[in-house]
Amino acid sequence: QVQLVESGGGLVQAGGSLRLSCAASGSIFSINDMAWYRQAPGKQRELVATATTGGSTNYADSVKGRFTISRDNAKNTVYLQMNSLKPEDTAVYYCAADVITQVTVRYLARFWGQGTQVTVSS
Repeated sequence: QVQLVESGGGLVQAGGSLRLSCAASGSIFSINDMAWYRQAPGKQRELVATATTGGSTNYADSVKGRFTISRDNAKNTVYLQMNSLKPEDTAVYYCAADVITQVTVRYLARFWGQGTQVTVSS
């Protein structure tokens, strides 16, 4: 089994910064893409940023230039550095990882973290 544990959320004023982290653990052979999603009340979950094992990154237009996704493959951890935060960034942020997991057999599966609340006040 694989678990993703997120941390780093909290309350911050507009213009401030937060750094989210997500550590994967369990029966991990390797991890392909890792990503951050967010979901605000009454809205659908949206993709914020992705990072491949090789270091390629993609961002939603709404966060380009403000957020940076990075990962430490040795620690099976992905980060989201959020700068210049806006009230519109308020949401529950979820980590996701495409993990090749292996116990007796090897297979690829998408795993999700429990979510961490980010609230940006005006």
